[in-house]
Amino acid sequence: MTEKDYTLYGTKIFNQKTKSIGLLICTWKNQFTDSKIDFTTCVDKNGKRYNIELDSITPIEEVEDDSDKAN
Repeated sequence: MTEKDYTLYGTKIFNQKTKSIGLLICTWKNQFTDSKIDFTTCVDKNGKRYNIELDSITPIEEVEDDSDKAN
């Protein structure tokens, strides 16, 4: 079994393949033939879980709204 890393759990991501937003659950190494590729397990807005290459997603930073700032 592959060791999974939950450090980035809950990070909002943009899936470049489906052009949709989701949440990252965990990262792990997937071994293909003679190399290891970084993969992630994510969940889409409908709650469906999927695996995708780490290079195919981009983290989305939360932008703070000016109205949320306390003056």
